[in-house]
Amino acid sequence: MEYDIFFSISQTPNQDGVIPSEAQMMKNYFQQLQVADKLGFGVAWLAQAHLSTEVQKKNLKPVVPHWQGEVGLCTDFPLLALDSFRRTQNIEIGAAVISTLANGGPIALAERIANTIQLHGLDLEEKRKLHLGFASGRFEFMARPYGIVPRNKVEEAAWPALRGQIFLESCDIFLRLLNGETISSEDTYNTILSRENFRSDSDWEAVQEAYFKEYHSDHPEDENFCIDLTEIPIPKRYEFEDLKIVPCEWRRELLEFIVGTHDPVAQEFVNKILPVKVFNLSITSEEIIDATHDRMKKCYHQSGGEWQRRDMPRTTFVFLNAEQGLTSEEQSKVAQLEAELALGSYWKALEGTIDPKKVEKAEDNALIGNVEEVAEQIVARFHPDDRMMTWFDFFNHDSDRVCRNMTAFMNEVTPRVNELLRELV
Repeated sequence: MEYDIFFSISQTPNQDGVIPSEAQMMKNYFQQLQVADKLGFGVAWLAQAHLSTEVQKKNLKPVVPHWQGEVGLCTDFPLLALDSFRRTQNIEIGAAVISTLANGGPIALAERIANTIQLHGLDLEEKRKLHLGFASGRFEFMARPYGIVPRNKVEEAAWPALRGQIFLESCDIFLRLLNGETISSEDTYNTILSRENFRSDSDWEAVQEAYFKEYHSDHPEDENFCIDLTEIPIPKRYEFEDLKIVPCEWRRELLEFIVGTHDPVAQEFVNKILPVKVFNLSITSEEIIDATHDRMKKCYHQSGGEWQRRDMPRTTFVFLNAEQGLTSEEQSKVAQLEAELALGSYWKALEGTIDPKKVEKAEDNALIGNVEEVAEQIVARFHPDDRMMTWFDFFNHDSDRVCRNMTAFMNEVTPRVNELLRELV
């Protein structure tokens, strides 16, 4: 089993309602990163966000109207990745995730990544990889200023299914540019909507009606008039003549791709271009995880080799209590309380109300307890060949405590996991 670590760098209130400064948040991150490097975590995954979550609450359609503070302070992953490599010796750096729709879109992002790897790889002794997780982005407000909004009544009716198609168009551009290709918009993904893109007949019928009104409402009534609405073409979002990004000469072996979606169509599509691995969320069901592995064994790009379980990092909250001065029973009770408070605050921030069912489901997927309990939970829930993306800084700004939890996990929990796995053989 392999162990990675996730850093949200999320500027939220602590249990006393105090929000740390931006400078303190970044100091906390670098402290935890360097501890993770020394402890032997494999990859440090960084969340990227854009624009103020607080300010978007004033928008006409706020995405997270009840969030307190800022979702994330890493707004430039390439820059922070290079600085993170500079401050560490062994750990690799990953994005979890970059949006291909925000902050300039896929063309600008492709150039930034190429430039980042070029600089990172100038030292020929450097072997550490940059793991580029990309997605459409969970928080829609971050992409709106870059034109990712409905352009007419048809697109408004088709949203958010259409947004998923725009993501595929951006993936096509992004991956092919980083593959060294020269492309124009005439070569890129075409969006043609049909019933299969929508969850219900009524959703699809609304799009058909909007399309007819937009383009054919002025047609005189004629019994012989007929139009085929089984497929509806959508104009491309990105229009451009032939282009190719620079730099062109960079060490492609230092870059890996991971897509942040459980859409089977998207997973298969990106793997027609390059080897692209897959993320899963912390509350993803075992059924979806197993189905994803089965599908990726068949569609993973052949140049990436054979698909392995480690190619899908499994995100998990870790609420470990190994604090001195407490009995094992006390550690267990305190860890449970810490988990309930953090998860409750999270769902309240996202939705405005605490949904006990969601909190309970998140707890079922989290690792909660003392050293022995967390080790037993890992063995019970994870495959021995899994790669875990552990999340310790979740709504926790006590950086020293976070570092103690990380240390106890790697020095006490993981050896115990190995013992338990050997007992099962």
